[in-house]
Amino acid sequence: MTDTPTDTPPAPGPVAPPPAPALGKPEADGRPYSPGLEGVVAAESALGLVDGAKGRLLYRGYAIGDLVERGTFPAVANLLWAGQWAPATRLPTAAVPDAVMTALRALPATAKPMDALRTAVSVWGSTQELAWPPTVEQARAITAFSPSALAAFARLRRGEEPIEPDPELDLVPGFLYQLNGERPDDATARALDAYFVVGAEHGLNASTFACRVITATRSDLASAVCGAIGALKGPLHGGAPSEVVEQIHQVGSPERAEEWVRGALARGERLMGFGHRVYRAYDPRAAALRKVAESLPHKPEWLELAIRVEDVALRVLAEKYPDRALKTNVEFYAAPVLMGVGLTPDLFPATFALARHAGWTAHAIEQAAANRLIRPDMRYTGEAERPLPA
Repeated sequence: MTDTPTDTPPAPGPVAPPPAPALGKPEADGRPYSPGLEGVVAAESALGLVDGAKGRLLYRGYAIGDLVERGTFPAVANLLWAGQWAPATRLPTAAVPDAVMTALRALPATAKPMDALRTAVSVWGSTQELAWPPTVEQARAITAFSPSALAAFARLRRGEEPIEPDPELDLVPGFLYQLNGERPDDATARALDAYFVVGAEHGLNASTFACRVITATRSDLASAVCGAIGALKGPLHGGAPSEVVEQIHQVGSPERAEEWVRGALARGERLMGFGHRVYRAYDPRAAALRKVAESLPHKPEWLELAIRVEDVALRVLAEKYPDRALKTNVEFYAAPVLMGVGLTPDLFPATFALARHAGWTAHAIEQAAANRLIRPDMRYTGEAERPLPA
């Protein structure tokens, strides 16, 4: 018998396949996850400060109440775009290009105003040479165009012809003129202008974030605004001032306010216009709008009713939920202001979008000035790697 040397390898045999990876989910990598990016600092901005704890809103350091009292929407928009306070700034509405008008005429009368505005901005963008990065001139152009487009759609669906801009009117009274065919009185224009001022900018909300993400890809300003309009259209972001109108109508009279509020809460219904994700104090935008509304020469019945409902609601909410900060938000007074200037409830969200053009475009300019592609990570929660079944 011959011994096999110990340094000789054994004869090769069949190679066993590697073990299949175990099914299941990969282990967490330890990085923090914040649903909805809540609490995550995703941008730095010099445009607006939203101080929810103290109930403050600043545009480039100026308090919203002072801007409403002493400024106009064109001046505030210019402040956001250029960083300079120039109270004499003017911004008339702009003409609607033929291509946009053709698109608006092709829309069904049942189209939602937000869809019409989004379509108009998209078509408008295709008629312009919007080079990147976005500029103040581009911001002025799109902000001046959009009110004319929304007014044109509103008239077309009523069977009326659009009205050309009046260059003597600033943006807000010009919008009302193109909407209704009559120059608004000073009090009406002032009330809506105040709404535009308080709606111009509000930090890194969903639509502004969408605008900055699109801008960060070096896409054009019209695309960024289209994306922002799409985000604002969602009911979780655009607010519900039209629901506040319905709520006030249900109350009916100041005498029924307490009975209605207590009954609604007893039924588990939400009081529209109260509570905010950020503000834990009285929304400064609501305070500014209430002050403007109260200064109208002839306070209409809807305002008296709104004030009574607010006073009752704040008292009853404090009694029922003493540990929760349920204060008035901007939608509560936005609703009666928009209703008071003659807008139909379905125009409320699109009118809000007109105001927010100033902030969106200012954020696009700011994003482009120190741009970095916005690309957050994602945690994979699917199956671990595994072979395809035979």
